[in-house]
Amino acid sequence: MNSKQEKTLTEIFKIPIQVNIPWNDIESLLVSLGAEISEGNGSRVRIKLNGERAVFHRPHPQKETDKGAVVSMRRFLENAGVKL
Repeated sequence: MNSKQEKTLTEIFKIPIQVNIPWNDIESLLVSLGAEISEGNGSRVRIKLNGERAVFHRPHPQKETDKGAVVSMRRFLENAGVKL
């Protein structure tokens, strides 16, 4: 994991919740953690990490995630055993 990915992980777990995290940075973090990412229908993205599975929607037309997606990603990472 490089320093940018560490920063993204910190932003996901930050309180209050950050809403300006670019989705591409989150995907890069997930790949560095060993996640399997596959495309779904439309903007859906299927993610598998450490036995946990989730489906997220890529934000569009903006590039940044919204508050709900950050909360869901935090929960997904916690369930997958990823800690800050």
